[in-house]
Amino acid sequence: MINSDQSFPGAKNLAADIHLCSYVAGKPVHSDQKLEVTNPYNNSIVGTVTEAGREHVEQAVSAALNGYEPMSRYERFSVLEKARQMLSDRRQEFAHLITAESGLCIRESMYETGRSSDVLHFAAIEALHDDGEIFSCDVSPNGKARKIFTVREPLSLVVAITPFNHPLNQVVHKLAPAIAAGTPVILKPSEKTPLTAIKFAELLYDAGLPPAMLSVLLGDTGEVAEPLVRHPKAELVSFTGSVAIGKHIANIAGYKKLVLELGGNAPLIILDDADLDMAVQLAAEGAFRNSGQRCTAVKRILVSEAILDAFTEKFIAKAGEYTFGDPTDPNTRIGTVIDEPAAIYLEDVVNKAVEQGAEVLLGGKRYGALLEPTVISNVPRDAQMVVKESFGPLAPILSFKDVDDAIELANSTAFGLSSGIVTNNMEAALRFIRELKTGTVNINEVPGYRIEKSPFGGRKDSGLGVKEGVIEAIKSFTFVKTFSLPWG
Repeated sequence: MINSDQSFPGAKNLAADIHLCSYVAGKPVHSDQKLEVTNPYNNSIVGTVTEAGREHVEQAVSAALNGYEPMSRYERFSVLEKARQMLSDRRQEFAHLITAESGLCIRESMYETGRSSDVLHFAAIEALHDDGEIFSCDVSPNGKARKIFTVREPLSLVVAITPFNHPLNQVVHKLAPAIAAGTPVILKPSEKTPLTAIKFAELLYDAGLPPAMLSVLLGDTGEVAEPLVRHPKAELVSFTGSVAIGKHIANIAGYKKLVLELGGNAPLIILDDADLDMAVQLAAEGAFRNSGQRCTAVKRILVSEAILDAFTEKFIAKAGEYTFGDPTDPNTRIGTVIDEPAAIYLEDVVNKAVEQGAEVLLGGKRYGALLEPTVISNVPRDAQMVVKESFGPLAPILSFKDVDDAIELANSTAFGLSSGIVTNNMEAALRFIRELKTGTVNINEVPGYRIEKSPFGGRKDSGLGVKEGVIEAIKSFTFVKTFSLPWG
């Protein structure tokens, strides 16, 4: 049900109009080009951003390569720890800004700020850790009394490009590991949610980050994003976003490292021995949290034929508890999707499935950028919402005959990011772990469950198999140098 006295986006302002700018090494960009950011719930102007141009790309690259003295491990730790404390103190401010520019409900925005603090915490810890390995050379008849050592050194420059769906946490997941590694970054956040990213960059400057280690550039794709991706001085492009853009980046980036975290189509697979209450709870949380706008969200609920009717009945009742409407209301559980065109696309996806024989059991209505939590049954296996990623609060239910059928169905899309299995059958669980072609398999948990430092990433169209998460990101933002000494 709608958690509001209005049935469509109203006139209530969610944040005051603010004016921010792109930054080159901590210095504001001056330009006549302005990016206007609007609230997807009521279409009010949330703020504007002064955009950068191609000349600012070169300035940012030059500053990153030449503009600062390397930081000690303790200095990097101190910046990250101070940033964590500052973010904690300003949690409400950041949460309301996230809600204003993205339409996510305030409870999700508050949760996101907490996750972001965890990223800073884990990155600060990793900044203090020693790294490297030691190899003795007298371990074979061909060896000698020497030792080989490895150390990690920061890359000279990373380009980071972030999406709209987690306006703070995705940014922190790029910047915090880079700071821990001592690697300078040029950040290009989503033009749909840039305000939170810029505010966080300002927080990092205030926390003591050398300005040349971070630039934040918003601007036309041809003037900013593509020149950054193509730039020969950038040693790595770390991108989170759509498959199409990720593959375009891979085509134009040239000779450099790539970390691509792309789309997902995560199945939640519910076996006939599953705890139904657990299964229903995981399905609802997985499908509807963050307005369904997570690459790890449950996009397909695969249910054993033996329990299909019982699960569906319980799931409809649970889904009905997810109030939607005014994102600022603490009782709202589902806010808008990112904008009205995205909601229209999702509405069309539902209609196409119905034309193929699917049945809408709950929801399905759209109010501007607001889409009801929607439960759909009898969904054909070749329906668009099954084959492709539907980035919104849609919960299609499909049935399977047995474990073989479930594995085949789960693996049938082009994606391979994450998956969840609900069962108490260890043998079946181990089969899914071995045979599902996804980067993550969670047993009796949602597909997206992880902690902020654990490895995360997918295969097939979900990515190149390179993992993220704080520890893996630090590895990506560094290179391994090997040296040996003549003492065994």
